[in-house]
Amino acid sequence: MSTVETTDEVDENKSKPESLGSSGSGHDHPHKSINANNWSTGLKLYHTTIPCFLAFLITFSSSVTSPATSALMAEFDINRTQALLPGTVYMVGLSFGPLIMAPLSEFVGRRWLYLVTSSSIVAFASGSGAAQNFATLLSCRFLCGFLGSAGIAIGAGTILDIWGMGEAGGLARLLFIMGPFLGPTLGPLVGAYVMHDHHGDWRWTQWVVALIGAPIWILILFMKETSDVRIQHTTKHSGRFRFVALALSILKVSVLRAMSILFTEAIAFSLTLYTGYGYAVVFSFFSSAVYVYTLDYDFNSRQIGLSFISVVIGYFVAAVTYVIVQKTLYARAVREAPDGHPAPEHRLYTAMAGSVFLPIGLFWYAWEAHRGGHWAALVASGIPFGFGSFVLFLSSISYLIEAYGAGAAASAVAANGAFRYLLGAVFPLFTIQMYEELGVHWSGSVFGFLSLALLPIPWILFRYGHLLRRKSRFITSAS
Repeated sequence: MSTVETTDEVDENKSKPESLGSSGSGHDHPHKSINANNWSTGLKLYHTTIPCFLAFLITFSSSVTSPATSALMAEFDINRTQALLPGTVYMVGLSFGPLIMAPLSEFVGRRWLYLVTSSSIVAFASGSGAAQNFATLLSCRFLCGFLGSAGIAIGAGTILDIWGMGEAGGLARLLFIMGPFLGPTLGPLVGAYVMHDHHGDWRWTQWVVALIGAPIWILILFMKETSDVRIQHTTKHSGRFRFVALALSILKVSVLRAMSILFTEAIAFSLTLYTGYGYAVVFSFFSSAVYVYTLDYDFNSRQIGLSFISVVIGYFVAAVTYVIVQKTLYARAVREAPDGHPAPEHRLYTAMAGSVFLPIGLFWYAWEAHRGGHWAALVASGIPFGFGSFVLFLSSISYLIEAYGAGAAASAVAANGAFRYLLGAVFPLFTIQMYEELGVHWSGSVFGFLSLALLPIPWILFRYGHLLRRKSRFITSAS
């Protein structure tokens, strides 16, 4: 099973087994004439690009305000920590929104949630840009993240509806999951250039989100419903109160189950902690870059944004590496397994590689930075950093899904997402202060040492994961 970003994909394993056969064709489905798996290639590609664009835009909005920190401080007469809050509250909304939005898709359908997502992004991003006081800005940013998070919550489920579990679906899911990494990486670059072109006006960092979201909203107007569950529900009728009660019941169960798995399962907790740290340190990396490149290299905000291209290169190298490992090492494990289903621990090959490259990138970044040094030597540290953080995430999420199976993987991935975005909200709040107090070298080393402390997790799980799965009360089998 290929990696996914959200809970909805796994839920579909339980709700529509007819479409998840070995071929992934879905021809036996009773609604095959309208089943998304039977659409034309052009229609499939149309409905695949929309969740990919949304995943990028939603996370792009989280960091596009980074270059506007000084402008916000000047306009609203606030300190630097307060000026970072628009990004923080957005990430908080992004953290908790999917826990609510994903279960709702089973009742209202994916298409309606996509409309809510795109409309919310355009409306509240515009509201953020027009805000005349800081409280309004924070409110609009939170609602933009919370309501806009539906695109992340159901995107992978849409791709599963369309492509099934075949090889093409794996590639589509890989493209989808790159969005939450490419978005926050390119946000500061776009934000810096937009502010420069509009004479330092921070409001354009919000309006550019609305401008990108508007054509996506138009595309969504022509979407069809992809969820087989929702298609079947359209032929049935139930009372309004029964509908609401059932929705609230499922929502309660989904949230409580996700939290229970996170705090009682060693596998879920350890990988959630590691991937959460790996994602959050990306935001700290971007926050610290403003300080480091300005202090030691006299970079302006546009040059700082351009330096993050090295991290993007690391992401693409990670994606290629992940595919190669799946085609070689994991494929060999499949051939050697008696029933063709190797132990889930074989999904951790690239996570073990990522655990090594992440601290390499962090220590490189920490100790290469110095006055008079060549900027290219420091920028290059973003390649192993981007590679390590992204390939670690790809591999770990695949392992969580395969280890917990259809019964609990949805909740495990939901908890992982909530924790990941929550850490991403908090880390930038203390990064600059830490760099000012400890200095560039030792502040960067703190993040490096933390990554070293977490490094053994995928290695330990590879060796002892089968024992932990046997003791789990959420995993039904541990062969």
